[in-house]
Amino acid sequence: MEDVETLAIIPREIQDILAIKADERHRWLADGRLPSAGTRTVRLNGRARRITFHVSDPELVEDLLGAVDDWREADAEAKVENRRKAAYSAKLTRSFKKGKTVKAEAVEGSEEGSRT
Repeated sequence: MEDVETLAIIPREIQDILAIKADERHRWLADGRLPSAGTRTVRLNGRARRITFHVSDPELVEDLLGAVDDWREADAEAKVENRRKAAYSAKLTRSFKKGKTVKAEAVEGSEEGSRT
């Protein structure tokens, strides 16, 4: 029982300790904010399949207790910025499409006028 403090923390425990959701854990592992101390592979009982998951160092998880709120704020700001950029990009795309259809109709109209 003395070595319990040094054991690696599994994903479910990380989620409970930091009060985060699974998708947040996956996102933060992928971008490097939630460091991994390695992976573990286990075989599920009664199945031939094995699963692999990341584990974390207990000291690092303890240091991250206050950082979770900052990460959530940063993610919310990034989400707003990405939506703003996507809306602007969609607006540009629509305006280009309108401009092309107006020009195409103008060209067709001028050709019809010159034929008669």
